[in-house]
Amino acid sequence: MQYFIKNHHHDNESLIKEVEGLKQLSQVLNKYAINELSIPQIIDFNAKKLTLENIQTQNATSTQMQQFALGLAKLHTVKFKQYGLAYNNFIGLNIQKNRLFDDWGSFFADYRLAFQIDLIEESTIRTLFKKVLINNRYKLINYLNSSCEHASLVHGDLWSGNVLFSKQSIYLIDPAIYYADREVDIAMSEMFGGFTHDFYDTYDKSLPLSENYHDKKIIYNLYHYLNHFNLFGDSYLHECEEGFSFIEKL
Repeated sequence: MQYFIKNHHHDNESLIKEVEGLKQLSQVLNKYAINELSIPQIIDFNAKKLTLENIQTQNATSTQMQQFALGLAKLHTVKFKQYGLAYNNFIGLNIQKNRLFDDWGSFFADYRLAFQIDLIEESTIRTLFKKVLINNRYKLINYLNSSCEHASLVHGDLWSGNVLFSKQSIYLIDPAIYYADREVDIAMSEMFGGFTHDFYDTYDKSLPLSENYHDKKIIYNLYHYLNHFNLFGDSYLHECEEGFSFIEKL
């Protein structure tokens, strides 16, 4: 077997949490016989080094995109009792703060948006965004709760680079899992492109998106734009501003 080795040079437990996420996804895929999706075999890991089986990748075929959509829809169909997660993990190099909630809207407002706002170094921007969230918090919470069906296990960082296609299977990698409104995964998949109409059409036929999805997408991707703003700087500020303007108009 060939190996893929991921070295980590930062003083945190992101590799450990990545492995926990891979294992949790694997358990659910196996328990519910979601055979369309796979997790790379974990060979060895510690805080500085993760060794996985090496996946020989190829460009996704139309059939594979449909298969990916079916598998993801099956994963999202599995119902869990609470939102959030019992432990903190990572979204990129930033910590992803978690705890378990009965209330999706409160979890997202406080542990996704508010936490990222608190990470903003520029005090003027931080104060402005915090004010918008505080002034609209209950409206946002009620809106999200009214249009969320149930808690699903989500990948949490679902962009095209975190899905590998091979001749044998479709692999999910680099998860930032938690229990959430399933549409957070679909929303993020649209941020940077890379998934075809075969994927979106098949997913929507298998598990139709909510009538509010296109509005919720703006809110859900605000979390990722805030994270990118905190990690990479001002090139993501405009998208953050647009997201908070949308929340003000709810």
